[in-house]
Amino acid sequence: QVHLVESGGGLVQAGGSLRLSCAASGSMFSINAMGWYRQAPGKQRELVARITSGDTTNYADSVKGRFTISRDNAKNTVYLQMNSLKPEDTAVYSCNVEWGGSFNLRSWGQGTQVTVSS
Repeated sequence: QVHLVESGGGLVQAGGSLRLSCAASGSMFSINAMGWYRQAPGKQRELVARITSGDTTNYADSVKGRFTISRDNAKNTVYLQMNSLKPEDTAVYSCNVEWGGSFNLRSWGQGTQVTVSS
């Protein structure tokens, strides 16, 4: 069983910063990538940022230049540094881990609320 523990969400004013963390544990093997998704009320879930085992990153256009994803492989932990936050960044942010090599398994965290006030 895979367990993802997220932390770092909260309320911040526009222009502020937050750092999200997600620690993965349990019966995982061959982690292919880790990432963050978000879902705002009334909207579909979208990819925010993703980092592969080879440290290739990709970002949603809306966060490029403001958010930075990184990972600590030894700790199976992924981070999302969010700067210059905007009210439209308000959403539930969920951690995702792609693992299992060719089995392409995915596990999700429970989500953490990020609220940016104007």
